[in-house]
Amino acid sequence: MEELIIKGKKAKEASYFLAQASTAGKNQILDHVAETLINESGNILKANQNDMINAEKAGLKGAIMDRLLLTEERIVSMAEGLKEIAALEDPVGEVLAMRKRPNGLIIGQKRVPMGVIGIIYESRPNVTADVFGLCLKTGNATILRGGKEAYASNLAITSIIQNVLAENGFPAECLQLVENTSRESAVALMQLDQYLDLLIPRGGAGLIRTVVENSHVPVIETGVGNCHIYVDDSADLEKALAITINAKIQRPGVCNAAESLLVHQNVAREFLPQVGTELLKHQVEIRGDKAVCQLIDGAKPATEKDWGTEFLDLIISAAVVSSMDDAISHIQRYGSGHSEAIITENYSRAQTFLDKVDAAAVYINASTRFTDGFEFGFGAEIGISTQKLHARGPMGLKELTSTKYIIYGDGQIRE
Repeated sequence: MEELIIKGKKAKEASYFLAQASTAGKNQILDHVAETLINESGNILKANQNDMINAEKAGLKGAIMDRLLLTEERIVSMAEGLKEIAALEDPVGEVLAMRKRPNGLIIGQKRVPMGVIGIIYESRPNVTADVFGLCLKTGNATILRGGKEAYASNLAITSIIQNVLAENGFPAECLQLVENTSRESAVALMQLDQYLDLLIPRGGAGLIRTVVENSHVPVIETGVGNCHIYVDDSADLEKALAITINAKIQRPGVCNAAESLLVHQNVAREFLPQVGTELLKHQVEIRGDKAVCQLIDGAKPATEKDWGTEFLDLIISAAVVSSMDDAISHIQRYGSGHSEAIITENYSRAQTFLDKVDAAAVYINASTRFTDGFEFGFGAEIGISTQKLHARGPMGLKELTSTKYIIYGDGQIRE
């Protein structure tokens, strides 16, 4: 696709400029973009309203509409994220190690930008600003391919950023948006290995699977979150209730929301009616095993598919387990490696859960909703990696760099 070839060439050229850009210069851009986003919030919200109207006409509803929606508060949050990124230490140029060999060579390792990063994402226009901030700070040029449902919002935000870049002497092509939102454009981006150094998909399981299976560019898998809350028999049930409700309903359409609740059989009779009442009060559909359906009026029988589903909606699966080991086995079988939590007052069990559960983020007595770059102090994140190679968990600045060896010699030759 000709549009992608042109954008790829321009991104590669911009990446050479960014690799040499000063930290002060990058921070100035980030601060200026943050201020401009707030000043131009009216235009961004107008574009977003067009997207919302078109999405509603297309029959979209529920969690996807929440992910698509921008508000004054969310724009302020985008701006704050950029300012926080500006305040963070620049990882580019950091020397990780330096050692002297017997032959006198001094060998070191230094952080460098990846180069050009492609992002394929769905329905979340705030990603446009988050990705820009993280990539600019780490010296990476970026090509974005958003979903058609967020096209007007993404275009408005990208145009603002490109204007600020140009006004401050940076190539506008440090950030580019693929304006063709067809499936063909996504496939073309996956095959742009001549110019892309890394591709990151952000969206549902279907999108991520498609990118992994078809990309010619190295891919980092992100975001699929079948997250569990396990309530141990030593749990503070008041604490467990608050955490479960927050993890499920605070923002159900995001990857760190809880999708499954596991409750120890010793506290099920006391806890499940309480949590069931609160979940149903918030219009959450409960799909449970036999024991859950007996203890919660209004719960529906769960299917095998429900245990492994990322609902991204006001739906939760729930089961009674006989022990913590039973809960861990359930998580190992159905979890997606994103975020898992135990609610317990037993220190030994908490530590065992931390050691045995294989996930990017494992919590003791806290909501899974904290698995987020902003909450972890990264300013934002480019995605939450659920794989183990190169990066895992919320991907901040350091995860968007590579390294190169730097070698100082004084005439050495190899014999």
